[in-house]
Amino acid sequence: MSAKKLIAANWKMNGSRALVEAVVQQLTSLNSTVDVLICPPATLLPLFPASARYALGAQNLSEHDEGAYTGELSATLINETGATFVLIGHSERRQYYGETDQLICRKMQQAVRSGLTPVLCIGETLAERKQENTEQVIAKQLAAVYASHPELLLNSVIAYEPVWAIGTGESATPEQAQATHAFIRRQLAQYDATAAVKVRILYGGSVNAENCRALFAQADIDGALVGGASLKPSEFMQICQSAKD
Repeated sequence: MSAKKLIAANWKMNGSRALVEAVVQQLTSLNSTVDVLICPPATLLPLFPASARYALGAQNLSEHDEGAYTGELSATLINETGATFVLIGHSERRQYYGETDQLICRKMQQAVRSGLTPVLCIGETLAERKQENTEQVIAKQLAAVYASHPELLLNSVIAYEPVWAIGTGESATPEQAQATHAFIRRQLAQYDATAAVKVRILYGGSVNAENCRALFAQADIDGALVGGASLKPSEFMQICQSAKD
């Protein structure tokens, strides 16, 4: 629904100085009709030169302000890298690190309080989809955030990432993705009419240069959260170009 799409790159635990340089070089020719967000490992964030062509984001943040939490990054520390976004609730964080809806809400609060824009990741597992519970799962994930503080969703980006499509090469069909995005927007409208219009809803799940154009043609898909393809500078550039067409 947003007039300007957002393409976000999640490098996960990948990347290098050389990849930073290659991606920055590719993006020099991209015009301002699409917004680009790069979320590399935190150690690479300071290697990106300041640019109007992209924003930077962290992949996670602590729910704490500061203190004896070895290995964690606070919102304040993330701000100091120049990042202005942060991924929260990615399916891998939920699956491998046991992040609950309650913990994710606390992280959302930390992000918004500190001026970071959270990219809230939500989605169902394959088992949940087979049981036709997609909408119930997503409604529960959204409701938990809204209940913790009504303003959090309004100040966020939402990324719908069906867990069964993350890193598998399988992607939801454009029609499946659109149906779920439309449901998310209806849920937002129940909470806040402004949020339903303002909040960008991205699709994440094996997005690549071949399937992105059909996804971006859908009415309620406002961009993409790109995993593996974002590690290939030329392909990532193709995805960005497709979003502005």
